[in-house]
Amino acid sequence: MKDVARKLAAISNTEATPHYREAPGNIEAEQALLGAILVNNDAYYRVSDFLKPVHFNEALHRRIFEVTGDIIRMGKTAHPVTVKTFLSADDKVGELTVAQYLARLASDAVSIINAEDYGRAIYDLALRRSLITIGEDMVNIAYDAPLDMPPQAQIEDTERRLFELAETGRYDGGFQSFGDAIAQAIDMAGAAFERDGGLSGISTGIMSLDAKMGGLQRSDLIVLAGRPGMGKTSLATNIAYNIAAAYEQEIMPDGSFKAKNGGVVGFYSLEMSAEQLATRIISEQSEVSSSKIRRGDITEADFEKLVACSTHMQKVPLFIDQTGGISIAQLSARARRLKRQRGLDCLVVDYIQLMTGSGGKGSENRVQEITQITTGLKALGKELGVPIIALSQLSRQVESREDKRPQLSDLRESGSIEQDADVVLFVFREEYYVKNLEPRDPDDPKYTEWEEQMNKVKGTADVIIAKQRHGPTGTVKLAFQSEFTRFTDLADPSFSQYEEH
Repeated sequence: MKDVARKLAAISNTEATPHYREAPGNIEAEQALLGAILVNNDAYYRVSDFLKPVHFNEALHRRIFEVTGDIIRMGKTAHPVTVKTFLSADDKVGELTVAQYLARLASDAVSIINAEDYGRAIYDLALRRSLITIGEDMVNIAYDAPLDMPPQAQIEDTERRLFELAETGRYDGGFQSFGDAIAQAIDMAGAAFERDGGLSGISTGIMSLDAKMGGLQRSDLIVLAGRPGMGKTSLATNIAYNIAAAYEQEIMPDGSFKAKNGGVVGFYSLEMSAEQLATRIISEQSEVSSSKIRRGDITEADFEKLVACSTHMQKVPLFIDQTGGISIAQLSARARRLKRQRGLDCLVVDYIQLMTGSGGKGSENRVQEITQITTGLKALGKELGVPIIALSQLSRQVESREDKRPQLSDLRESGSIEQDADVVLFVFREEYYVKNLEPRDPDDPKYTEWEEQMNKVKGTADVIIAKQRHGPTGTVKLAFQSEFTRFTDLADPSFSQYEEH
């Protein structure tokens, strides 16, 4: 009984003096940093690349940092007298007016040498507060268990919020000022000016295609479609390898890395195994027929070529996921992890119709599921800030027409694919259809006519730009080497490479 009484007494003492925890923050560090900036504006540039107003715990400090930054970026001097005019004169900090508080911050300023250390401390505490918010939300939702949010959906949502926090230091999204959007547009133009080839996006490695698209633009959903046998997977692997092979790193001021040219590529191969995909790419690079590689029908010289190519290719940042029937939620989660662990600059999905929606509701029809997938891919591209190349099948109605050139209406479950895509590319090889029309009898008068037509289209392919938000539509003529499944620019410069619609 004495033990029970002792325990009850302990509980009652705890209840009498309840224990609570405040959100982590350091008001002194915030004051010290703001004071340093007001005394010497150069201190601002030591923290401005990673520290934003939202990272300050105190509302007044957020406003002071924001106003100070605006004044400094305009090329003017920020000090207590110039800053106070942009703050409310009625606000009080204890017994001090805002003007007196600014003067106190400046008089108590630390050395500029410590500015970055204080900035890092403020940033880290802001991340901890955001982590606490995410954790509290996760616990509360798990306890409440709403019907419209099963555990798997909660895991995906939490992972997305953690990814955003890890990438940007904030996860709340919301409105962005037009000034920030303008600054990003100017940065993009500057990057295009400095990048090889003067492209605003990532080069595909095919110059005639880049010339009409400006490369692959960040956050764009690029749908690459065609009938079986047209070579859409070949073109996707060509582009993926070209981007990965051209990868050059650039070290950022905060010590992180970003792609100066090329990029890290994630390839979701839902149709082929990783080994089959690698065989295609090594055939393309070594110029040894993939069918010969599979049969082992190669010479010693061919084998030496394969070994030499594979040694170089092993260093290329191309990552393959061969999971069949992957859902849009799983694909998104794996893409986020790849970006955090290895970096990510471009994503390829082969192909849309082999994916599943994340809802898993049997009542949903296929068109609704495809809508969910394309909407998810578009959202993922914006979230990660990378172009996504998604392959798509075309409906059989192409085969029933005399003119086999594909149109937007030929996209299977086309509504959402056409709507969500920023760019729609069709791969069309007339050679494929002309070859099937070969007369059986070489003495047939039509044979010569067929031969002339075959010679005209042999080894060529059309990439039809059927939709492009950022530029014109039209047709790009490319060379296609079927034995190596390789698309390249046409060697003959006199041949018209582009027809604009």
